[in-house]
Amino acid sequence: MQSDTLLHAANFSTLLLCMVLKFPQIFALMRAKSSAGVSFNSLLLELLGYIVFVTYQMYYDYPLPTYLEYPILIAQDAILLLLILHYNGSLKQSLLYTLLFVGVWRLLTLEKWIIDSAMSLCTFISAASKFAQLLCMWKSKDAGQVSALSWAMATLTCIARIYTTTVTTGDMQVLVRFVVMTLLNMWVLLTVLYYQRQRSISSKKED
Repeated sequence: MQSDTLLHAANFSTLLLCMVLKFPQIFALMRAKSSAGVSFNSLLLELLGYIVFVTYQMYYDYPLPTYLEYPILIAQDAILLLLILHYNGSLKQSLLYTLLFVGVWRLLTLEKWIIDSAMSLCTFISAASKFAQLLCMWKSKDAGQVSALSWAMATLTCIARIYTTTVTTGDMQVLVRFVVMTLLNMWVLLTVLYYQRQRSISSKKED
């Protein structure tokens, strides 16, 4: 009974956080009217990973509460991509990216071996998205408009999903993915905080 309560709490809290997970990042871009520091390639890879993951979960008819947040995250990532394209003056390319992702989603559902193979690569795709964001900050030596709050919430949701996956499906591929994502999200978060602190110190010195 206690484990059921904890499971429901973990699922609910994850869904609640994911409903607003990207909002701090979205608002940061809108306030600055700039996408500085936010890696476009990172978002593309992250969105691809989300699509593969949610398609895999649906294909094998996993419990809805274990992946319900992913359609919400996909929608928020789509908004972020549109904002970046808008601020970069490339909004016309959005149609091309939309067709590309719809095509990928349709391809995944054609055969069982396709979705299984895609899922085996999902962790690498999602990990590559984190490294793309890290690389963007390392090159500029600045976090730009990257939201530490969004990355903190992403870390917490992955930790919750480690627990829910363990006590529900026990799928090792999914579990490994969440462990890796937790560590990488934490790495990005610490990097963002480091560069924000450096920027704050520099500002104080200039004053």
